[in-house]
Amino acid sequence: MRDEDGVMIRERLEEMEKGFLSPFGCLSSQTRGRRYPQEKCEIRTEFQRDRDRILHCKSFRRLKHKTQVFIAPEGDHYRTRLTHTLEVAQIARTISRALRLNEDLTEAIALGHDLGHTPFGHIGERLLDSITSCGFKHSTHSLRVVDILEGKKGLNLTWEVRDGIANHTMSGTPTTLEGQVVRISDRIAYINHDIDDALRAGIITEDDLPRESVEILGNTHGQRINSMVMDVIKNSMDLPKVEMSREISSATEKLRSFMFERVYMDGIAKREERKAGFILEKLFSHFMKYPENLPEEYRFNIDVYGLEQVVCDYVAGMTDRYALRMFDKIFVPSSWHGL
Repeated sequence: MRDEDGVMIRERLEEMEKGFLSPFGCLSSQTRGRRYPQEKCEIRTEFQRDRDRILHCKSFRRLKHKTQVFIAPEGDHYRTRLTHTLEVAQIARTISRALRLNEDLTEAIALGHDLGHTPFGHIGERLLDSITSCGFKHSTHSLRVVDILEGKKGLNLTWEVRDGIANHTMSGTPTTLEGQVVRISDRIAYINHDIDDALRAGIITEDDLPRESVEILGNTHGQRINSMVMDVIKNSMDLPKVEMSREISSATEKLRSFMFERVYMDGIAKREERKAGFILEKLFSHFMKYPENLPEEYRFNIDVYGLEQVVCDYVAGMTDRYALRMFDKIFVPSSWHGL
């Protein structure tokens, strides 16, 4: 499809990128390509196409029923893995736009970064990591989701999006600045929205937050996010690296340490974790023992990837409520239902 001047719309967008993006930005026309060669879209750039593929895939939709921190919270306003993903994408797009980086690439990485997360939050990740011989890491599994598990040949994303997804944790090293933006935006998002959720749950109060961090970052949810985002932009404006200043980074790390001590490892906040871990362990053991009970599309993969990997794929892809229903179906006598 061509515009009024007879130029293909995608090519026009690619030229616009060349005129607008920073020298450090990633041009969609210069992508390292896809695992499987594919004819380009007439109207969308390669990174726009990746964003759309992620947005429309089943794994993305399942994020709305996966725990972020609080398992089965009593209230409608607690974050899920999906709302976390959307908040990361919003923060990352703001930073990328200000730094004149490729916003489409940034958004695609952000939307795909947590596709490999398990049900019941990080307890599911830790459980699968402990009981599988090859271990489990959600960033690695997110890449497996987009490369293999979605569709017949995966989503066939570009190299740059796949690199950003695989390296979005703070231990990773994204090749592109857009990937670095998502990595730091993920931290900004989860620290601040987890504080907000913990306050709502009554686990902490505003007065409990580290005073030195609050004095630097701000007294409210919005002020703290704004301080972090503005600092990242200011500190990264002239550097081929995306990072916070030393002062803001230190204040942010103190908040993160506080959250680990008071929320992430807190008995009140995590009181359901033992039950959730028990459910997932039992489901994993059941399907290892009875692989014939796996869905057909998973059974076909056993000869290719091995039983343990296939069972891990199936359990990791479950939503919280699907895991609960499956546990109930397999282990709870039918005569007990409705009692």
